[in-house]
Amino acid sequence: MKWEDEEQPTGVFLGAPETESLDIQRMPPAVRRLDRLTLPDGAPGLEEVGALLMEIRDALMSFEAGKPPLPFALAGLDDAALSLLDETLGEGEVGMVVTGGSEYQIQESVLPGVWRVKTFSLDGEPIADHVEVADVPGVVRAAAARGTLERLEIGPAPAGCMNVMPVLAELRSRTASHQPGDRNHVISFTLLPMNEIDMAFLKGTLGLGPVQAVSRGYGTCRVALTGQRHIWSVQYLNAMDTIILDTLEVGDVPVALIAAEEDFQDSAERLGEILGAYFQ
Repeated sequence: MKWEDEEQPTGVFLGAPETESLDIQRMPPAVRRLDRLTLPDGAPGLEEVGALLMEIRDALMSFEAGKPPLPFALAGLDDAALSLLDETLGEGEVGMVVTGGSEYQIQESVLPGVWRVKTFSLDGEPIADHVEVADVPGVVRAAAARGTLERLEIGPAPAGCMNVMPVLAELRSRTASHQPGDRNHVISFTLLPMNEIDMAFLKGTLGLGPVQAVSRGYGTCRVALTGQRHIWSVQYLNAMDTIILDTLEVGDVPVALIAAEEDFQDSAERLGEILGAYFQ
């Protein structure tokens, strides 16, 4: 994964070669804050969007992390209403791309736990568009389950390797014993020497899966699902785009991409304030 005109950081799993990098060009370059929202009186779509936002607020008030996602279809909104919805929800810190039979472009709103999910054909034609209340959109967990291999097959050790074989053995053991609800097991490469042979063999064995994501806050977190079930590459970068923590996680969707339990109530309260200020 790299940004335009910037050198790609190097890591054990993500970062090289360029053909295996994450494509985040379609993800937003910055966060748009709700305090910049300005809606003129009588804006087109005000009534329709207001009604939808009230439904979303009600869903947030009773939602709990881990529950099935609650989708809200947008097919009934015209272009003006969709533009108003875009302006209201803004763009949060997490963006994802999920591939498979279709491509899903996912953007967290400035309200954590509220996601915009756009579906496209493999030719780039829009298919569907909806808002989802969830800790993470349902298509992410579905792709993680269906678009990956269940058993990790490990080939013979390559000549010149250092630590890749024990790492792969640990990954295979952890994936075999993982149960829903278990905490993610983290393998950090920050203090673990891995030479180029190790890195190439690790990438070739795990492969790249259907989920790629970036979370931007004070720094950047890059996440990619590997081709093996429950194994994720997670990298944390500082403001200079230097990798400060390079890991593989075994388990559910990494916490960097998930809305926390307290986020839903906070977002419900914030959305209520927006409704009172702009949609009454």
